[in-house]
Amino acid sequence: MKKTEAQQIGDIIHEVFVRSGMEGNEARQKACMMWSEVVGPAINRHTTRRYVTEQGVMHVFLNSASLKSELSFMRSKLIEQLNEFAGAPNTISELIIH
Repeated sequence: MKKTEAQQIGDIIHEVFVRSGMEGNEARQKACMMWSEVVGPAINRHTTRRYVTEQGVMHVFLNSASLKSELSFMRSKLIEQLNEFAGAPNTISELIIH
């Protein structure tokens, strides 16, 4: 049996994504998961669903019309912060709030 050096699970998962050519998918999923960190717990409670398409368009569904309106004014700042958390500058290209 071949002995290998110990690695963190996150590094192993990242390596699998790199080898399979799905690096962009990893960054998109990370940006999607970081939504709650970017907007905070109060806004996250009103988030019913979120996903990112392969083109980098993030769709966020909220159950509060007033929050939809307020977040639409902050769209560019939210995209910037999500990309920063994802670790790639152009992961999220557009944010659509439903």
